[in-house]
Amino acid sequence: MEAAEQTDPTEPPLPPLVDHHCHGVVRSELSSAAFEAFLTESDAPAALGTTFFDSQLGFAVRRWCPPLLGLEPHCPPAHYLARRRELGAREVTRRLLSSTGISEFLVDTGLPGNLTTPQELALAAGGTAHEIVRLEQLAERIADTSLTADDFLAGVADGIREAARTAAGFKSVAAYRYGLDFEPDPPGPGAVHTAAEHWLARRGQGGTAAARVTDPVLLRHLLWSAAYTGLPLQLHTGFGDPDLRLDRCDPLALTDFIRAVRPTGCTLILLHGYPYHRGAAYLAAVFPHVYADVGLALSHTGARAGAVLAEMLELAPFGKVLFSTDAYGLPELYVVGARLFREALTGLLTHWVAEGAWSRRDARRVAALLGADNARRVYGLGTPAPREG
Repeated sequence: MEAAEQTDPTEPPLPPLVDHHCHGVVRSELSSAAFEAFLTESDAPAALGTTFFDSQLGFAVRRWCPPLLGLEPHCPPAHYLARRRELGAREVTRRLLSSTGISEFLVDTGLPGNLTTPQELALAAGGTAHEIVRLEQLAERIADTSLTADDFLAGVADGIREAARTAAGFKSVAAYRYGLDFEPDPPGPGAVHTAAEHWLARRGQGGTAAARVTDPVLLRHLLWSAAYTGLPLQLHTGFGDPDLRLDRCDPLALTDFIRAVRPTGCTLILLHGYPYHRGAAYLAAVFPHVYADVGLALSHTGARAGAVLAEMLELAPFGKVLFSTDAYGLPELYVVGARLFREALTGLLTHWVAEGAWSRRDARRVAALLGADNARRVYGLGTPAPREG
């Protein structure tokens, strides 16, 4: 028997969220295997006899998404995927995104694939969108048409300057390409030119690995070039797919870079963090230009999301924590990211108010800061329409 499409109409309206770090969703229909691949950071299929639906994220999808497609919560994955195919990708995306309560999306456009643009994402959700430019992807695109190192470096300078005119900020995946234990200071022009020459020569020899910018000198050059624009700079830290070495993604490794970059006026946002999110909270607490989120960590920890968020809020100032889903590929990940954040935060604040540790007024104010207001301030998004109630 099908459930009602919408959530409980007696629930009070929730303040809109600003998702400060997310990605497009797949436009086309997905096979069961392709869908399940988005439920994990692994780059391999599930082990024989297992499924990625049997995870905190898989259970969260089955809890929150089926009612939005007219099914009962926790229905079997096969039933859910059949209903998804019946409705079609466009309708599923519309239903799911419009249910999230996300009013603004800051979209990292640096991932490949048949993904929705920021504008398509916003249209499906009934919100607005802004672009976050991924530095490594920008550099690789420029390198594709650069004949010399001078051409490449001039193109990077022009590309970053042009992007800064319209983008809400920049993003780096140096954590994937090298690690966060890089030298903190900006590299000299000679070192940058030599690194660019060597990289372009390797690219000319072909191969997917050679096409990617992994040289720490070039990565530092990109980071500092973005920092000098004064726009916010997002840095992946912690949890991710096997393309990174997790032990080299501890945000505490950025401490010297954080100190060095402070005079530029650039705001640094440490994404995700898990399992190093307490370190990210510390950095946000002691450096005025550092902010943090727990992004995809909440989705992947599912029913334990409240514990992870509580650990972030142990030390991080409440004006320094932002909400994001890091949703990619599946609109379901937007639903889960938003719902788990709301559920986790509501549970924590309700408990602290009941204990007398917090006032109800302060709890509401902090909820608004984490959900949207901090992101609006950091990215200069302006003032939203007044909230009712």
